Amino acid sequence: MSTITRHEPSAIYSLVVEANGFVFTAGIVASRLDADVKGQTEQILAEIDRLLVLCGTDRSRIVTANLYLADIRTREAVNEAWKPWTGGKDLPARTAIEAKLADPRMLVEIGVVAAK
Repeated sequence: MSTITRHEPSAIYSLVVEANGFVFTAGIVASRLDADVKGQTEQILAEIDRLLVLCGTDRSRIVTANLYLADIRTREAVNEAWKPWTGGKDLPARTAIEAKLADPRMLVEIGVVAAK
C-alpha cells in the first residue's frame, strides 16, 4: 500500500497531495485578483513552483496541466506567462477550458500533476 501525504489542507480540500510517485495540485488561483490575466497566471505558476518544491519535484516533471480560463480569448495572454515558465521544453500535456470561476475577479485557475 502506498503512502498518501496531504499538504496545506483547508476545511474542504488539500492544496497538494502526494501519492504513488505523483504530485497533484488543487486548482490554483492568484492571490492578487487585481492583476490582469498574465499577472494572475504568473502568480499561479510561482505558487505551483512552491508546491512542487515542497513535494520534492519541479516543473520539469509536470505530466499534465489543466487551465481554466474565465474567457478563452485570453489564452494568448496566459501563454505569454506560460511559455517563459516552461522554457519550451519538458512540456506537459495541457488542456485549456473556458469556465466560470468561483469569483468573477478570477481570470485563470491551473491544476497540475507532476511525477516525483
